[in-house]
Amino acid sequence: MRVLARRLSMFLVTACGLAGATGCFAAELAEVGVHGTEGGTRLELVVTGFVTPKVFTLGSPDRLVVDFPSTRALHPPALKAPEGLVRAMRLAAKEDGSLRVVFDLTAAAASHLESSVDAIRHTHWIIDLTHSAAPAALASVKSSVVTTGAPVVASPSPATVRSAPAAPAAVPVPLRTVASAPVGTRAAGARQLMIAVDAGHGGEDPGASGRDGTHEKDVTLAIARVLAARINAEPGFRAVLTRDTDVFVPLRERSRRARVAQADMFVSVHADAVPDRSVAGASVYVLSAHGASSEAAKWLADRENAADLVGGVSLEGKDHILASVLLDLSQSAAMSASMSAAEQVIAELNQVGEVRKTRVQQAGFMVLKSPDIPSMLIETAYITNPDEEHRLADPGYQAKLAEAIVTGIHRYFRDSAPPGARLASLAATR
Repeated sequence: MRVLARRLSMFLVTACGLAGATGCFAAELAEVGVHGTEGGTRLELVVTGFVTPKVFTLGSPDRLVVDFPSTRALHPPALKAPEGLVRAMRLAAKEDGSLRVVFDLTAAAASHLESSVDAIRHTHWIIDLTHSAAPAALASVKSSVVTTGAPVVASPSPATVRSAPAAPAAVPVPLRTVASAPVGTRAAGARQLMIAVDAGHGGEDPGASGRDGTHEKDVTLAIARVLAARINAEPGFRAVLTRDTDVFVPLRERSRRARVAQADMFVSVHADAVPDRSVAGASVYVLSAHGASSEAAKWLADRENAADLVGGVSLEGKDHILASVLLDLSQSAAMSASMSAAEQVIAELNQVGEVRKTRVQQAGFMVLKSPDIPSMLIETAYITNPDEEHRLADPGYQAKLAEAIVTGIHRYFRDSAPPGARLASLAATR
């Protein structure tokens, strides 16, 4: 999907150039903050829009590079003085319309990326730098060079959730991302495939419940944690959890967190329920054509989505036809990849236990509606079936489910790994 995003970005830049447009930028870099912390240095880059940056490190000399697609800096922020690991900063506008921010470092460092959206819809990208020998963890801020003055809050995203109370509170939870490799370790072909693992329900939304009181939110979190650990053990893969505690996360926020992590695939884990307790078996769902059409209409009509595609492909300010073409290209590729990956996963689940529906199902589940990330929803079993309720709570069975899902995902990417991914390099070596 990142390959598709890059192609769409180039198409978009070309189209803007032909039109002589000056307003084709999705975002503007407004502020840059450099803060000393107890464990290292924190960078805060504030953009007036939502574009996903590419962050990487270089050595000889040591540098941290942040590339913002389709972004400009009308009033370039300046580094007032060296701070912590950062000794200098510079900006450069690239020919493809992206903005590159380079931080010259005093030593090799590892980085940890997170984001939040404030009350005026500015995106705050937080990068924590630590010495390569130290853990990349968040630390308390000791001093500030630049501040925004705007309160940081969770991005509002109303959603309707099955079995949820009328108005559950959305508790802001930082997106758990994986610390980047230290300077000098990112060789060509070393990019790891990022899999977003989504544990269904949570917090005030328990989901379905079994006869013995087992809640869906608990088993999905347990399976998601095992699945993420299993993904991280697979060469060439990394996992990110949309939630790793018992907390309510709105449905659209789950997709946004996958997008922030630049996920190559989104996997939502659930446990099905029906009144008939004899019904058993797993099912796998991808987005239906109707669900895709309704979501496309929303994206084209809703300005808050305009700058929110993976790879920085923005719909904001585009001619309606051009925006529709860009979205259709992205959506079609994502749906095709979703179906192919889901077929591999359901084949593996069939080796673990009963499969209720042997063919991949299509539905309009909200968490499947990301138009740029291949997505699937796995109903691992029927929690309303007493036997399956017991198995879902069994760590051994959870491990078998995780193994089946990982094997299916690996089979898909083995044949469809994007260029630049470590898995593609491993396949070429074999």
